[in-house]
Amino acid sequence: MTGLFVTVEGGDGAGKSTQSRLLEEWLVAQGRRVVRTREPGGTEVGMLVRDIVLHHRGEVAPRAEALLYAADRAHHVETVVRPALDRGDVVIQDRYLDSSVAYQGAGRVLGRQEVRDLSLWATEGLLPDLTVLLDLDPAAARVRLDADDKPFDRLESEKAAFHTRVRSEFLALAEAEPGRFLVVDAAQPVDDIAAQVRGRVTALLS
Repeated sequence: MTGLFVTVEGGDGAGKSTQSRLLEEWLVAQGRRVVRTREPGGTEVGMLVRDIVLHHRGEVAPRAEALLYAADRAHHVETVVRPALDRGDVVIQDRYLDSSVAYQGAGRVLGRQEVRDLSLWATEGLLPDLTVLLDLDPAAARVRLDADDKPFDRLESEKAAFHTRVRSEFLALAEAEPGRFLVVDAAQPVDDIAAQVRGRVTALLS
């Protein structure tokens, strides 16, 4: 693997898409080749999975949900992420296996290790070089989501206790792997967050 794999994690409304876009724009201006993608939804197969896990009107059993995310991840890594890394590109990805551990492992109470092991098997052990965790209190995140005036998806619609478990798990994951994670207070101004992310990425590229 010769490229750089950066994932952006955090609760709904933390600003992942914004920071992914800003990082991509900065890297392209530096002359780097960048692939910006997301999970689920980074492939045609992923779009089908995304529709099921986020927008399906009926119930999706928690274990089925975890397996669907893992299936999408296996296909996405095989067809998009690894080829880009092998070319030497920088991959910036909105959500990866840490989201499954937080949302399905903790939020759905399926267990951290079980969900992590499933994703590691699906991806043949691929871990990011850097995971940016945008940490935001769930109540503040809900205010942001309400301001967007868009219908909530299945995960965004979960109760406060669910999102509290998700946030706690993200922070626990970051504490367990401090070398891989950059934890950023997502309540800061957008440009301040972007500067912190750029600083860490610059160190890795050098």
